[in-house]
Amino acid sequence: MAPVPPTAVEPDEPTGLSRREMLSRSAQGGLGLALSGSLGLLFGGPAAAHGRPAGYGPLIPDPAGILSLPQGFHYSVIAESGVTRLETGEPTPADPDGSAAFPLRRGGTALIVNHEISGSDAPTVPTVPDHTFNPAAGGGTTTIEVDARGRRVREYVSLAGTVNNCAGGRSPWGTWLTCEETEATVAGVQHGWVFEVDPYDQRANRAPKPIKALGRFSHESVAVDPLRGVIYETEDAGTPNGLFYRWTPPRGLRRLGRGVLRTLPDDAGTLEALRALRPDGTFVPDLSPAREVGTRYRTRWVTVPDRFAATTPTRKQAYAEEPTRSRKLEGMWWGDGGCYFVCSFARTADGSAGVHDGQVWFLDPRAQTIELKIHFEYTPDQDGDADGPDNITVSPYGGLVIAEDGEGASHLVGSTASGETFFLARNELAGESEFTGSTFSADRRTLFANVQSPGHVFAITGPFRRQR
Repeated sequence: MAPVPPTAVEPDEPTGLSRREMLSRSAQGGLGLALSGSLGLLFGGPAAAHGRPAGYGPLIPDPAGILSLPQGFHYSVIAESGVTRLETGEPTPADPDGSAAFPLRRGGTALIVNHEISGSDAPTVPTVPDHTFNPAAGGGTTTIEVDARGRRVREYVSLAGTVNNCAGGRSPWGTWLTCEETEATVAGVQHGWVFEVDPYDQRANRAPKPIKALGRFSHESVAVDPLRGVIYETEDAGTPNGLFYRWTPPRGLRRLGRGVLRTLPDDAGTLEALRALRPDGTFVPDLSPAREVGTRYRTRWVTVPDRFAATTPTRKQAYAEEPTRSRKLEGMWWGDGGCYFVCSFARTADGSAGVHDGQVWFLDPRAQTIELKIHFEYTPDQDGDADGPDNITVSPYGGLVIAEDGEGASHLVGSTASGETFFLARNELAGESEFTGSTFSADRRTLFANVQSPGHVFAITGPFRRQR
């Protein structure tokens, strides 16, 4: 998810509220924005109509200097990089990132956690016989089992030998699709793939096989259309900026399900890149200049010439028609019959056509459109706080939870069904590292979330309630 947005002032660019001011004002009564769908509940909307403020009250400073939460909430550290131990004795790997929670039959949760490890990051994901893709690579996933009270039971390696496992997505059939945010070749092995990880059957994770049909590029996240089996993918890359992809299953495939993606031929289905068009049919080369909430583009799709990127990265290939680009394509979440996706920030210095401090778009597969739901105006007086929407997830109590990335303090931010926003947690650990991987347990009692550095996985409990 790195790099963080630059803070240098760029002249002659639009300005507005800093995100810190925006969040502060929204927590006091909303921003008065009228947004639709679940994502319309985030960073905007009317004030509470019945007098009770949004959220759970102010954050109480944590005497331990780890995680500040509202009154009545508690956290436990269920994994800590270099401190807690895997069941084989090695330390918990570094850089926890995207994650998903899966219910266990006997109660409790299996939490699959990505580890965004590359280069000299340590400790790495240890190689495990029959569960390692490339022994020379240090990334992968671990699975943490906790009981119904959110207490750690065990942690083990579920995938090893991958690189920069950043985000990903939960499949409708109950597995985790972990993404490599890289285009590297390590010890002669190409990386940049999506892998499927089973939370229940470790035997299904033997002999890891990349899902090459989904393409090789710097993957950030995926979202699966549960009705059509179409998989959407974001690319977090630059020079040039990344693309938004769609994989369509091959005709004749009856259904996708647990393990099916691993069995498909490498060239199965069709991989395409988004080509956005204005209502008048003119091409939109870059999403970053869009500023008005409600901006809507028609979607067209152009076939990726070489999805395996044998000689040229997919975003640099010669397309029959030029695809649309965006800087920092990040998290996704399927909901409201479509796919929400985040553009974290954009600057002209990184090749973007416009600047902003965040966009959230909604792709409607039936209408064949994308619509701008949220826009954060760039401001040169950034104070480094709450700067960078990243991964998003839908809360079972209504609204959303967003994990923030960037400079300064990092928060989990919640939203209500009426559109108010509030702080749900603040990272107090040294280094002000980003939040990642927020996800609720199936019984709704526990919110799991990670702080990437120095590397903590939290189980947060408390008086969660539906926000009205």
